Amino acid sequence: MMPGMFALSLRHANHIRSYSVSARDASGWEVRLEEDCAVRRLEHYRDWHRVERALAFIEREVSELKASGWQVAGTAVSR
Repeated sequence: MMPGMFALSLRHANHIRSYSVSARDASGWEVRLEEDCAVRRLEHYRDWHRVERALAFIEREVSELKASGWQVAGTAVSR
């Protein structure tokens, strides 16, 4: 994945988790996790390799959630 925008939302019953990575001009990237409209994780990175590690963590977590019954509610990727 190239630097840019990524967003993924999962739904389970009445709960929603949303993950996003977005470019923030020259200041780097923002990694965000929202759960039921509350921000649970918000980090800013200047190093793309740290963003790649955050994305790997998100992928593992999403796989675990999907295995336990969560379903993809929406995605967005721009390059």
